[in-house]
Amino acid sequence: MTESGGLYQALVRLHACLENARLPLQLPDVDEARRLQREMASQIRDYALPRLARIEAPLLAVVGGSTGAGKSTLVNTLVGRRVSETGVLRPTTRSPVVVHNPKDAEWFSSGEILPDLPRSTGAEGDPGSLRLVPEKTIPQGLAILDAPDIDSVVTANRDLAAQLLAAADLWLFVTSATRYADAVPWGFLKAAAERSAAVAVVLDRVPEQGKDDIRKHLAQMLAERGLGKSPLFAVPESDTDRQGLLPPVAVAPVKSWLGQLAGDAAARAQVVRQTLDGAVRSFAQRTPTVADALDAQLEAVKQLREDARQGYAAAVDVVDDASKDGSMLRGEVLARWQEFVGTGEIMRSLEAQIGRIRDRIAAAIRGRPKPGEDLTEALGHGLEAVIQDAADHAAERVEAAWRANPAGRPLLSQTHNLAASSPELKERAAEAVRAWQVYLLDLVGEEGQSKRTTARFLSFGVNGLGLVLMIVVFAHTGGLSGAEAGIAGGTSILAQRILEAVFGDQAVRDLTTKARDNLRDRVRHLMDRERGRYDAALDGLGLTDELGTDLREAAKQVGGAR
Repeated sequence: MTESGGLYQALVRLHACLENARLPLQLPDVDEARRLQREMASQIRDYALPRLARIEAPLLAVVGGSTGAGKSTLVNTLVGRRVSETGVLRPTTRSPVVVHNPKDAEWFSSGEILPDLPRSTGAEGDPGSLRLVPEKTIPQGLAILDAPDIDSVVTANRDLAAQLLAAADLWLFVTSATRYADAVPWGFLKAAAERSAAVAVVLDRVPEQGKDDIRKHLAQMLAERGLGKSPLFAVPESDTDRQGLLPPVAVAPVKSWLGQLAGDAAARAQVVRQTLDGAVRSFAQRTPTVADALDAQLEAVKQLREDARQGYAAAVDVVDDASKDGSMLRGEVLARWQEFVGTGEIMRSLEAQIGRIRDRIAAAIRGRPKPGEDLTEALGHGLEAVIQDAADHAAERVEAAWRANPAGRPLLSQTHNLAASSPELKERAAEAVRAWQVYLLDLVGEEGQSKRTTARFLSFGVNGLGLVLMIVVFAHTGGLSGAEAGIAGGTSILAQRILEAVFGDQAVRDLTTKARDNLRDRVRHLMDRERGRYDAALDGLGLTDELGTDLREAAKQVGGAR
């Protein structure tokens, strides 16, 4: 494996892609992908980059294993004094201890390796910090790290143990004669074998009786799992002295092997390169799992976004249908139309000024707006109600679709009241309807530019013709039945004839099309804003199309540079 800057830069890029990758949705298999993402990002930062930058730095042997395996006792005995806490209370190793030769202090105190872990040098280290212990009995070029239990009852300790083992050049795995077949240690050893990490196994507390059989069985298990070449040491069951140390002879083979490794630069470099190369290779192998999980997240977001789009697109269609199937011409609107026509507002508009003055005086005496204004208001309120109802139903449909989707359910609980329309919709709908009514007046005014001097145009005026155009827009009768249909049909015929008399057949068709298209655009804008609440919840996830692609390309670059 090369030490070129190309590999280093490729790992920097891969680390950045892993840090940027987000897996917020609880999809099937996402927990495994999250674990891989964390592990790889941590191992690149904690181990691969600093080790690649300084291949010649001291070798770090991490002592790991299950609860009560005797890790701390082994470390203390190898050092020759008590540097790591032991005892029957669990967990005992509250902060990992790094024992190193004083001449190697700079490598461990500088924070190059395991940069996120604070350092301490006191007798008691803070939880989660590395307690640095310089010791002349440790040969230069080697450090021993006593890690927390891999099966600790404290989750943070288990996570820290896994992080430390991932940053090791050499795994010194400790298990006992009574627990060597437990599942948890073999899960770690399996991962070590898959990554070609350098591993040595210490079988602790081996009774004299049956020691050969136990050792032979463990060796067979190691071979079956790809670790047949790993050194295997047996520490006999022994009493400890007042300091809690084993007899030196009990750990002599382990201490001798570590000393030889530290004294042989070539052997030490081989261990470092083996573990580093295995780690780098594993990044390229494991990254596709995270990239696939990212793709699945994006697909889930697209589906949720499509559910929202369809729900509010249907709401636009509902308003569109209601605005042209005659259903708007019922109730108060029909009453106001009859009032508008029955009072002679339209017919008398054909008469002289006297008729209009009389109507205004009558309206003033009644103390309410003219019938035309009542009709305009009734049409507006009816349209607003249709818009509000369509938006409410759209919110219910989209909320139900998201609730049926495992990826959508958590988003609903994190976002305020997506099951109903926004409080602002009522005012927005009113503004949109008023703006549309003004647009109709402008439309009629523009169409009547060449007819402003004609008697018919003058008799109705822009406001009157705009109101009649509104009736024509709503004046189909497909949504009505019985007497309502007959009344609305008469309404439609009268309104249609009035416009045609002023503008002509084709112009009326064009005006009606423009009016409906403009209304649909305004309603679509309202519904888009309502849908925006759902889109905002998805946008907040920080998922982008390029995340998976970038991750795959970065892993490919690492594989090529390796």
